[in-house]
Amino acid sequence: MSEKKLIIQPHKFNGESTVISLRLPKDMLSAIDRAAAETGRTRNEILVLSMEYALEQMEINRE
Repeated sequence: MSEKKLIIQPHKFNGESTVISLRLPKDMLSAIDRAAAETGRTRNEILVLSMEYALEQMEINRE
């Protein structure tokens, strides 16, 4: 039987955090809240993870 391990990934962005204001469509916020409820994460964690993913996948067209 293989040994199970708890693997914790470090945060990609560290340091001081700041508060921002963000306007989202109500249905998008509902989807974020559903994802948070289903995963046991906070709304903030879902948003930060989503932003990290978006930044990694982003391609800027500089033409």
